[in-house]
Amino acid sequence: MQLYNNLGQRLYLSPEERLSFLKMAINHSQHDKARTFVRTLAYTGCRLSEALELTSDRIDFTEGVLIFRTLKKRKVDGEAKQHWRAVPVPSSFIDELNLVHGLKRKKNRSFYLWNITRKTGWVWCKGVMEQMGLEGSLATAKGLRHAFAVACIENNIPLPVIQKWMGHSSIQTTAHYMQIVGAEEQSLASRMWK
Repeated sequence: MQLYNNLGQRLYLSPEERLSFLKMAINHSQHDKARTFVRTLAYTGCRLSEALELTSDRIDFTEGVLIFRTLKKRKVDGEAKQHWRAVPVPSSFIDELNLVHGLKRKKNRSFYLWNITRKTGWVWCKGVMEQMGLEGSLATAKGLRHAFAVACIENNIPLPVIQKWMGHSSIQTTAHYMQIVGAEEQSLASRMWK
């Protein structure tokens, strides 16, 4: 996994860009479901395909988490196993999901939150990025996934917790995010400039 492309360009949004994305999505998105979709990507760091298969019964109001099925292959003792992970989100976002998707009104049946194609999800995400003036390799759904992990690192979330939230099978994959130049590293380096 790399955080820079072959030209040395970032493949992730900075923590500030991620927060701007969350705010811009409120005003830019074509409709409520587009807004909740792109904000789910930014708040959880899930893969686009994992968001698409999120169902109403995988939103835990009590715990304040969204529960995703990790779609990367996982094997236990040579057998493929399903792996689930719970990612916390702000209670205000749980309320937004409820309002837009009618989760509590339809609580006796399970349904997909978004009945869209991957391409539509990608277009919704890209639209917000374009409105922000972001382009290139970082302006993607994967750029949001990386941004989530980078924001976790910058906020001193322990690696095992980030690993769990991201659905990584190996902590070494999660540790790749330690290579970013964040606020703490800038602060350390600034000591040499005085």
